[in-house]
Amino acid sequence: MALSQRLEFRQTQSLVMTPQLMQAIKLLQLSNLDLTAYVEAELERNPILDRADGETAREPETLAAAPADPAAGDWLKDDMAPSREAMEAGLGTDLDNVFPDERPADRPEAPAAIEQLAGSDPYVSSWSNVGAGGHGGGDDVNYEGMAAADLSLADHLETQLALATRDPRRRLIGHFIIDMIDETGYLVGDLTELAERLGAPLQEVEAVLALVQGFEPSGVGARSLKECLALQLKERNRLDPAMATLLDNLELVAKRNIPALRRLCGVDEEDVAEMIAELRGLTPKPGLAFGSTPVQPVVPDVLLRAAPDGTWMVELNPDTLPRVLVNQNYYARVARTARSEADKTFLTEALQTANWLTRSLEQRARTILKVATEIVRQQDAFFALGVQYLRPLNLKTVADAIGMHESTVSRVTANKFIASARGLFELKYFFTASISNAEGGEAHSAEAVRHRIRQMIDAEAPDAILSDDTIVALLRKDGIDIARRTVAKYRESMRIASSVERRREKAGR
Repeated sequence: MALSQRLEFRQTQSLVMTPQLMQAIKLLQLSNLDLTAYVEAELERNPILDRADGETAREPETLAAAPADPAAGDWLKDDMAPSREAMEAGLGTDLDNVFPDERPADRPEAPAAIEQLAGSDPYVSSWSNVGAGGHGGGDDVNYEGMAAADLSLADHLETQLALATRDPRRRLIGHFIIDMIDETGYLVGDLTELAERLGAPLQEVEAVLALVQGFEPSGVGARSLKECLALQLKERNRLDPAMATLLDNLELVAKRNIPALRRLCGVDEEDVAEMIAELRGLTPKPGLAFGSTPVQPVVPDVLLRAAPDGTWMVELNPDTLPRVLVNQNYYARVARTARSEADKTFLTEALQTANWLTRSLEQRARTILKVATEIVRQQDAFFALGVQYLRPLNLKTVADAIGMHESTVSRVTANKFIASARGLFELKYFFTASISNAEGGEAHSAEAVRHRIRQMIDAEAPDAILSDDTIVALLRKDGIDIARRTVAKYRESMRIASSVERRREKAGR
């Protein structure tokens, strides 16, 4: 077989992901908050982009300073400044009483005196930067920093640690332990690893943990629910042997298995009921009483309202649409002053990026509106009558109706919300699986079936608890063909207990 070289022409098709196309796809799946952050970064990076309101209108930058106004120089002359005697006469008082920065030489400055009193203790706050945004002197006072803020759990524990011990070693260990406590008040780290990292004995670390567990709120620093409840009961002097046995069998408490608890604790049924009631009065997550990360409210991307003729009006929320423009005037003026090839290349690329960004934002808005309109058309009964009329829907149905690919519809519906008179919903909420009709009719939505199961369980009587088999029989009478394991799966996803646990719970009320 001889080897030879030859030239061939082949015609092939391939999809090339250009940077512009990748940017358009990225913008399509961003939420409105992420999109705002992205556009803000582009406004800082690209000098050709401007806000639509004109707040960032730019002027060409010049290297030479503008000549000073001759008339302005008269205001800077020394003879225009009033003398100290004239100012004191006009104010009617001595300037030393007006400007506190001019202190007598024999009176020490307050921050320096406090630093001297503080010494080298690292737990005493430093006053060296009070003038720059603190509560002390200085021209630039940060009044926003003076506003009251929610006290976090970590700050609350740090304050108690500073008062509980003066030992530097125990304080250092306490700081690390507090950092390992999550917002609910539980210790989420391993003490053995912490001891190895700090080079401290494990017994000392456990002793500091016991110190922290004595802080407020009661139950903080626990490593489990049992330990959290035990700390609270210990503070109330209610951790007797019977209560300790009850804490060791919390799974039986959750199942309301009173006979087993009565036998294990060695008390009668009335005492068990009182002990369970006492447990219910405790706080399983003590850290939630303190401030944490502020929750950002969901801002809808699409607004839906009923029209006078009975139809639906779908529109984009103008508050979530970034308003950017390409400043062609600024580009033309700066391009005339560009000399080097690097400057010309930078301006050309900036103009192309700005044009592509504005087109991508416009295409994103049109696509969201098109997809949301089709979803509303498919689920009009839900918006008019409620969740029981939610229809089964998939991405392919919407994609075929609007002439787009399923992946595009999936990106559009991710992290996008629609506001209606029935509530605020994510667009992905309307895509639910279908459950066949027992009579051969129209299929039912899985979300509507879940809602129907919850309604049936909420309406059940204490002496007539519905089992999963009974729910299946009732649903099939209404034409919903569903298996028992599907009912159990839906019930567990809604965090509804089984029929046995519900019967025990309602019997104990």
